Amino acid sequence: MDCKLVGPETPCFCKHRYKQHKTDFEVIPTDRPILLPCKQKGCKCVSYNYIPMNGSQPIRCTCKHTSEEHFEFDPFICKRTQTGGGCTKCAGFKSSFTCGCGAPVKDHTMIVETAEEREARGHPLGESTPYAAMGGITGFSSLADGYQRLDPSGKGAPNKGYLEQSITSNDNPFLRANVQAIKAHQMRKEGKGLTNPDDEMFDDITERVSQMRRPGEEDMAYYERRYQERRQVVPSGAQGLDNGALRPGSRKAIEQKPGSGRRPASKK
Repeated sequence: MDCKLVGPETPCFCKHRYKQHKTDFEVIPTDRPILLPCKQKGCKCVSYNYIPMNGSQPIRCTCKHTSEEHFEFDPFICKRTQTGGGCTKCAGFKSSFTCGCGAPVKDHTMIVETAEEREARGHPLGESTPYAAMGGITGFSSLADGYQRLDPSGKGAPNKGYLEQSITSNDNPFLRANVQAIKAHQMRKEGKGLTNPDDEMFDDITERVSQMRRPGEEDMAYYERRYQERRQVVPSGAQGLDNGALRPGSRKAIEQKPGSGRRPASKK
């Protein structure tokens, strides 16, 4: 799973965006990893280095200082070690911040790869775009974190076969709690001969058809038709109810409770 796919506005450790780095090459370098130096004047960033954020705040190093207080070149030492800021233990930026996947930042590796290399790893590609610095964007869900996407790549929503695969003990507790209902729905589909994962079965097909507007039907005619259809539907709890046997009843007047005999104190 790709925990993060970098886009044009994704910040680097040097606080500049991905689009402010060299991302396009006439000839793709043969050396690996591919270096993406920052193009901003005065920046010493040798290559783009993604650093996660804790909400809108920068994460902190084990030396208690934020990533913005460290140098932007390797080994990313804290600036306070050279400015007399009192930091003497920092040997390089190292954070205990935990990613949404459950692993700490130090256990992650940033990969800069070409389309061919990504496809060779078994990861899907997005549509070709004429824009620069698109990074790893492959679909509308690409900028969401890996654990928030329905698919492992960001290309888009998975097909029905992926969503209706067998539920195991490693799946979400919600799926495991509703496994009986899901199996019953699948058995009803098989009973009606629906074997294709893309086939749909609706128990409320009559209601779905009724909700559709008819050709030339105006608003008031549509709402009147829907109102009359709802009136004809007898609720399950109202079966056997004789409306003619209903009679207007009388409500008993609420009697006032006897007072305690005390009088409210008067204000002077």
